[in-house]
Amino acid sequence: MCSHYEAPAPQRVADTFGVEPYEQGRLNLWPGYIGPFIRSAEHVDLEAESPAPNEVLAGSFGLVPSWSKDTKIARKTYNCRSETASAKPSFRTAWRQARHCIIPAAAIYEPDWRTGKSIPTRIVRSDGELMGIAGLWEEWHEPGTDRILHSFTMLTINADDHPFMRNYHKPEDEKRMVVILPKGLYGDWLKASTSDSMEFMRQYPADRMVVAM
Repeated sequence: MCSHYEAPAPQRVADTFGVEPYEQGRLNLWPGYIGPFIRSAEHVDLEAESPAPNEVLAGSFGLVPSWSKDTKIARKTYNCRSETASAKPSFRTAWRQARHCIIPAAAIYEPDWRTGKSIPTRIVRSDGELMGIAGLWEEWHEPGTDRILHSFTMLTINADDHPFMRNYHKPEDEKRMVVILPKGLYGDWLKASTSDSMEFMRQYPADRMVVAM
């Protein structure tokens, strides 16, 4: 499970995902902080010379479902178990409506307990490229106001047998990992139907992940 990650510099996101540059505040993100996510563009300018199929939005790290009374729930909904996403109240609407997104990350942090105490460990792609993490997005309307908050969650899968990610979290806990998408599947994930969503829930190869300072 990932509760801390690094958002990339905006220009890197723009170059990698073919979206417009944007303003980013904090680069070290925790649940409830605002970060970028990529989704299929809702309003494509057909008159543009090269209409962009995707767009980048700012959203809360931690899904805030439409029925929530406030945004505090984001502290608990930053990760979503893909196996139960269709049934859990916080995630089922986004899953059933295929509100797919990609969370760009320069690095993720996971706790290494192999010494007997938790050591935050910075994990990156071995090729130096950005991680594109599969996620779900939501739109929340603040009660009594016109304010709209976008939010997102990272999808996770079991990693008990993953040669790299099984080393993280407490020994007695189930090992989980976020779903890091191969670059060639970015567009397919954003356009995928609900019935095809689980096809993307795969472990990222261990030899393509490294610990970095």
